[in-house]
Amino acid sequence: MSDHHDASTDQAHHDHDHWNPRGRRRGPRFAFLIVFAAVIAAIAFIGESLGHASSSSGATISVTGSGTVTSKPDTMSFEIGVQNVAVSAKSALAENNTQMNMLESSLLSHGILKKNMQTSGLNIYANTSQGGAITGFTVQDNLNVTTHKLKSAGAALDAAANAVGNNIQLNGVTFSISNQSKLLASARARAIQNAHTEATQIAKGADTTVGSIARVTDQENTGTGGVFYPVATSLKAATGSVPIQAGSQSINVQVSVVYHLSS
Repeated sequence: MSDHHDASTDQAHHDHDHWNPRGRRRGPRFAFLIVFAAVIAAIAFIGESLGHASSSSGATISVTGSGTVTSKPDTMSFEIGVQNVAVSAKSALAENNTQMNMLESSLLSHGILKKNMQTSGLNIYANTSQGGAITGFTVQDNLNVTTHKLKSAGAALDAAANAVGNNIQLNGVTFSISNQSKLLASARARAIQNAHTEATQIAKGADTTVGSIARVTDQENTGTGGVFYPVATSLKAATGSVPIQAGSQSINVQVSVVYHLSS
């Protein structure tokens, strides 16, 4: 009776040493899982430490870059009109209307499109003597004109002057580039490259390197504003056509760039 009890007890202890409550062994596989988890944790810690060491220190550098491209203008704009003086406002306006119609017809026959002519000012005012007495009336009527046909623009101005005579008025000529999209894109690319070059030079002097871009601000682009020609003394005296030189025009872009600095 006693021997049977001792044998059962020994068997129970033996079974308890090799089985968990769920009936599965904790042997070598369980130990391997513990070691594997510890290795993964160590690798993650080391990777995080290295990442912090190699990442940006938080310092930044701000520079301004500029880019310029030059192209030939393809558009000419000018203000042209007629001024008439008469003893009455009615007669001055009638004469002005007649000559403005002649001016517009002349421009239309020389390649200026009607949609590119716009009335910019119509003024009627009295002329007075030193004593304040009315001596007559002046009427002024002007057109803002735009043309893309630069080769025939001089001939158009000359013909307008001949059509109207000495009552013509011309308030300067300006040139511009009608489509600046590609020029602006090229100027921006040059501005970014210029900013990166400057940042690299500064960073090198500080014994660091330029990292990624943190922020870019595209500043307003500026140009030369075209070319201006003052009013000629006597356009009617010109022979053939008025000499027109479009020259060239520059498109400039500035960008402000903030770079991260790598430690």
